Amino acid sequence: MSDTQVTNNPERSRFEIHTADGRLAGFAEYRAGDGVRDFVHTVVKDEFEGQGIGGKLARGALDATRDDGLRVIATCPFIKGWIGKHPDYQDLVA
Repeated sequence: MSDTQVTNNPERSRFEIHTADGRLAGFAEYRAGDGVRDFVHTVVKDEFEGQGIGGKLARGALDATRDDGLRVIATCPFIKGWIGKHPDYQDLVA
């Protein structure tokens, strides 16, 4: 699925990934802390599993976190595992 967009929804404390037609495909919830963003839970809706949505969501959320000048705590096993497989994101880990 190539036409997706990751956006931060600070009111709900989560990053969301939407399809080109605006459907919510998944989200990564976080807790904001002092200079850190703790990713606590990631969900990809069933109909979007196996399409690379989780990876795109993780990359978008972590890129935004970097752009915001924050570090990452990866309480969520999915985000923690994704960072472990992508060494170029290791520097974000608090």
